[in-house]
Amino acid sequence: MSVKSCCIYSTGVISILTLIAGIVLVLSQVFQNILNAKIKKEIVLRNGTHAFDVWENPPPPVYMQFYFFNVTNPAEVLKGERPAVLEVGPYTYREFRPMERVTFLENGTKVSAVNTKTYVFQSDMSKGPESDLIRTVNVPAMTVMEKFKDTSFIANIISSYMKSVNEDLFTTRTVGELLWGYEDGLLKALKVVEPTLDDVFGLFYKQNATDDGEYVFLTGQQSYKDFAVIDQWKGQNSLNWWTTDECNMINGTNGASFHPIITKNETLYMFSSDLCRSIYAIYEEESSVMGIPGYRFSPPSTVFANTTENAGFCSPPGNCLGSGVLQVSACKQDAPIVMSSPHFYQADEKFVEDIFGMKPNKKQHETIIDINPLTGIVLQAAKRLQVNVLVEKIPVFSQTGDIRTLVFPVLYLNESVVIDEVSAKQLQVIVAEGNVVVNIPFMLIGLGILLGVVFMVVQCRQRIPEPIRIEYSMFWY
Repeated sequence: MSVKSCCIYSTGVISILTLIAGIVLVLSQVFQNILNAKIKKEIVLRNGTHAFDVWENPPPPVYMQFYFFNVTNPAEVLKGERPAVLEVGPYTYREFRPMERVTFLENGTKVSAVNTKTYVFQSDMSKGPESDLIRTVNVPAMTVMEKFKDTSFIANIISSYMKSVNEDLFTTRTVGELLWGYEDGLLKALKVVEPTLDDVFGLFYKQNATDDGEYVFLTGQQSYKDFAVIDQWKGQNSLNWWTTDECNMINGTNGASFHPIITKNETLYMFSSDLCRSIYAIYEEESSVMGIPGYRFSPPSTVFANTTENAGFCSPPGNCLGSGVLQVSACKQDAPIVMSSPHFYQADEKFVEDIFGMKPNKKQHETIIDINPLTGIVLQAAKRLQVNVLVEKIPVFSQTGDIRTLVFPVLYLNESVVIDEVSAKQLQVIVAEGNVVVNIPFMLIGLGILLGVVFMVVQCRQRIPEPIRIEYSMFWY
């Protein structure tokens, strides 16, 4: 066999072997497993790792936007008419949320910390100053009336006092007061008989420059799926506000971090101290942020649905308000606070119809989390929650007039974050390197196909017979 033929047949053999090797590597996912193993090893809460640095002091800026519902017809509402509200906002704050008092436990398998949050007002990103006035439900008054409605003697005294100081079901306060606190006259008067009562009220009172309690997180050292999962909160493994063990479970992370190697069929669990419970999110669609691929997860309507598995969240037991809302009085010092999505998105239609001005919209009011599936890093997120007050007519309190029983919206928040440019560039490099590693088998398949094509072309050229050449000569005699 000639050297030429030997080279040709060697090309054919190499083509077949390369093709087989590529296919075997694709089916066995060898390179994917190598990449996954490397990611799992690196994404652990341990001093010196990038994952720990990001967890301890997240670099992307977080913004908290507040939108208030200004009541435009308070007199008519007290006569039993439908409330009309006007959305006012946003009032925007930059949120700083480093992990502090970090201590590693149990040979590095757990880490304890407090998540201190500080809010700084951003006037250039807000509709107006914190001194803007908002007319809304008088939450302290409604709380006191609910608390003493079944004690006629005390209720009559409180009602008389409220009349004497013109305390009403509605109040007008500044944005700053409603958020961070103001001295309330009614609470101050009650403090005389209940010294332990706090006479300052604010929807986010004592939540600026403070933490919501000590957490103990799993570091992910024993299993990558344990990365940043909450093991304890305030020294407890479970809650005690709800009526079933399942509803009292503390599941998942705090929503700022997730384990790597996320798949589309996963359910992501998160614990929210704002909601006083754990929730979950499921895959919705693929997304892209700054050119980085992501999976979008969002809480489905079943999270707040009025179903059997959620019966433990009904307060009091057996008394559910309906789908899409969650009464959290048990963890809010018995205040008649009800949480929902903004504008009652995904809630029963009756809540939307009860309030003129509600316009639920998926794009504006849905909670979403875009996560890079390889690393588990959050690319962008928006936590959207609405704070409502349960109001009703209480005959012993004339201040409630003939008001309907309503879940009355006060404000909603949008806590959002988008990955910063520096972190995005670092992640782009990781994703690009990962793509190269994962695609090596496909490159081999491509090379095998290319060599096969070369082999076939050369073979075909060899088998084409050369044309017969006839040469004519002219002889002269």
